[in-house]
Amino acid sequence: VSGVLSRRQKRLWSLILSDAPIQNPDKEMVLEAFISGIRQTVRQNGLAVLPWDKASDNLRARINLLHRAGVSEGVEFPDLSDEWLADNLEEWLKPWCAGMTRLEHLKRLDMKAVITGLLSWQSREALDRLAPTHFTVPSGSSIAIDYTAGGQPVLAVRLQEMFGSATTPSIAGGRVPLLLHLLSPAGRPVQVTSDLVGFWVSSYHMVKKEMKGRYPRHHWPDDPMEAEPARGIRRRKIED
Repeated sequence: VSGVLSRRQKRLWSLILSDAPIQNPDKEMVLEAFISGIRQTVRQNGLAVLPWDKASDNLRARINLLHRAGVSEGVEFPDLSDEWLADNLEEWLKPWCAGMTRLEHLKRLDMKAVITGLLSWQSREALDRLAPTHFTVPSGSSIAIDYTAGGQPVLAVRLQEMFGSATTPSIAGGRVPLLLHLLSPAGRPVQVTSDLVGFWVSSYHMVKKEMKGRYPRHHWPDDPMEAEPARGIRRRKIED
C-alpha cells in the first residue's frame, strides 16, 4: 500500500464498465482509508514506516520508562509501546494525517511533536523533572541521558568527571539508577556499572593502574570518592 486513490467505478460483477477519478472526495473517507493503509503497512513492517529520529525515540523511551516504573506523582504517563501504538493509530496518529494521501507524505511528520501531543501540560512538566534529558555530573558538565539503549537509561561520562561522588546517579525521584558508562580520557568505555561505590572500592584500582600508564597527565587519585572531579588534564602547581 503506497497511497489512497479516489475513483468512481461502475461494475458488472468483476467487469469494470466505467472508471473515473473523484474530483472532490470526502476528506474523512480519504483519511480513514489512509489510516487503514498505514495499519496494514505497520502490521507488515512495524512502526519503522514513520519518520522516527533520535529525539523522538528518546522522548518516547522516557515516557515508557516512567509508565513501566509506575512513577506518576499525580499525573499519568501513557503506554507508548509498539503494540499500543500499532493498535491505536486512530487515537494518536490520525489527527496529524489530515490531507495526506501517500505513505511518502508521512515524512512531513514531526514525531517528537506527535508524541508530545499525547501529554498534558502537567505530564510534560513532570516528565522533564522525573526523566530529564540531561544529568549534571560532579564536574559540572550537563550530559545527555540515553533512554533508548533498552531497559536502564545510560549516562556515558568520563570517569574523572565522577570523582567525589559516593552515590550512583538516579532519576525518577531516586527510583531508577542510571547505568554508567565510565569513559577513559579518550572517550572509550572502561567500566559499565549501576553501582558507583562498588566500582570505586573494587575495580577502580585496576582501571587506575592501566589508565595511569596510558594517560599520565590526567589525575588518578587513590581515593576517588574524596577527590575533586575534573573535566580535563590536571594542572600542575607552580612552586616558588
